Amino acid sequence: MTRCDKARELRWVGAADPLVRPLLDELAHEYETRYGPNDEMSNTAPDDFEPPEGGLVLLLEGSGAVAGGGFRRIDETTAEIKRVWTHSAHRRRGYARTVLVELERAAVAAGYRLIRLTTGPRQPEAAGLYLTSGYEPKYDITADPATLPYLTFEKVLADGRAGDGDRDDRRVAVED
Repeated sequence: MTRCDKARELRWVGAADPLVRPLLDELAHEYETRYGPNDEMSNTAPDDFEPPEGGLVLLLEGSGAVAGGGFRRIDETTAEIKRVWTHSAHRRRGYARTVLVELERAAVAAGYRLIRLTTGPRQPEAAGLYLTSGYEPKYDITADPATLPYLTFEKVLADGRAGDGDRDDRRVAVED
């Protein structure tokens, strides 16, 4: 499936693809800046994001990644979305939402019906993205987020509601 504009392209990649490194480096820096030293980047094996049970997508602009994210299997019907990221120079343009929709589409195509994800309490922009994208908070939303270790969300993906994508193409150009 292809959706296109000339400047941006969604590309499904393996975790070892060199285009992934900037995403992981900046994400690690972001986590350390917001939370101090932590092990968030080491709690997932790179092969967790490999098809058919997972995937990793990048939003490319020119020859570099400006956003990305992945999903992995929790069980037969549940996927977890991880590492949703937008490069700091490209934020507030809807790129994370584009990545999220593509991850949902691929999760449906892989047979998942439920998505779980977590974000940290010092990432209100991520929590806002998930809330406005139909994710249900699984934490006490009246609590002070700073008192919670993680903010967990879930979304039911009923019968392809998230999209009808096919990851076999491995490259999907993006519409504005």
